Amino acid sequence: MELPLHGMRVIEVGQALAGPLAGVIMADMGADVIKVEKPDGGDDARAWGPPFGPDGETSLYFHGQNRNKRSITLDLKKPEDVEALHKLVETADVLIQNLRPGVVDEIGIGPEAMLKRHPRLVFCSIWAFGHEGPMRLKPGFDPLLQAYGAMMSVTGRPEDPPTFCGASINDKATGMFCVIGALAALRQRDRTGKGCLVDTSLFESAVHWVEGHLNNHLASGDIPKRHGTGGAVIVPYQVFDTADRPLCLAAGNDRLWARCAKVLGHPEWASDARFATGPARVRNKAVLLPLIADALRLQPRDHWLAALEAEGVPSGPVNDIAELAASPQFAAMDMMQALPQGGPRVVGLPISFNRSRPLSRRPAPRIGQHNQEILGRP
Repeated sequence: MELPLHGMRVIEVGQALAGPLAGVIMADMGADVIKVEKPDGGDDARAWGPPFGPDGETSLYFHGQNRNKRSITLDLKKPEDVEALHKLVETADVLIQNLRPGVVDEIGIGPEAMLKRHPRLVFCSIWAFGHEGPMRLKPGFDPLLQAYGAMMSVTGRPEDPPTFCGASINDKATGMFCVIGALAALRQRDRTGKGCLVDTSLFESAVHWVEGHLNNHLASGDIPKRHGTGGAVIVPYQVFDTADRPLCLAAGNDRLWARCAKVLGHPEWASDARFATGPARVRNKAVLLPLIADALRLQPRDHWLAALEAEGVPSGPVNDIAELAASPQFAAMDMMQALPQGGPRVVGLPISFNRSRPLSRRPAPRIGQHNQEILGRP
């Protein structure tokens, strides 16, 4: 199957996660992605281990974010290498960069200079705090933006300190928004013949994640609190203990709540004025949640999951990573791929085309592996 972005060329100038993630999404969808690395060590993420890949030197993390790419090395402090980048960009549709804020302008490859010389280029800049404002030139990593962006303040239990989300959620969201912006800009170029500057940032992604909390605060003046595993506006919508292992229960409307109450052996809860409607359950959750918890502790998790499923009430186990990896659904979706040429197994693209997930065509490249092929020099 010819992949959707076959024939497109993307230049990736960056490292770590957000920029390379945007690049690997486009590479998985068929684009020719050329990764530009610094000669002395390349992308810092190469050393983010253990674990490492088969060579014992390149991190598994790097393999996962840089498959299907070609690597060249350029020292962008040297005018001749900047010119080599320009020559390469003449053949490209998209450039993605997530260098330290301000660096691209310092070395003469900022968006104004690039778009002036390459007017059909889609130039994508990934920032930490955004392209405007007093913090525009500050660097930042995912945990810092989870903190500054208030995500930590609404994550975890009320009695615990602010809690970090275990996944690099802002990096990943920013990489995805970069791809969305790039593809939209290419569609615009199809109509106008002109390229575009696309800006996104970890800060904007963090704000996007808490947009509901922000909307509510600005409307009411209330400062959102942590609710543990629970939701702020839906009850019950959280993790509960059972007689053996925890489960997650998500009765997201009044119909599902009525079925849930029946399964728990208390159908009267569905008609109780304190619990009958969503707003009433939220107002009275201090009373309702302990009642649900007491009921669920009477039987083991598998009993409740079967009973809830029989009534169509959304619920599920709280898996650890090993349990996820061993689950039948994970196996059925066939998301793990062995990279070619003896590469490690990594999670593939979470998109299928005509019910087929794109296979990895290349392993993650060695530093400068394609210098001769692309630049005509070692």
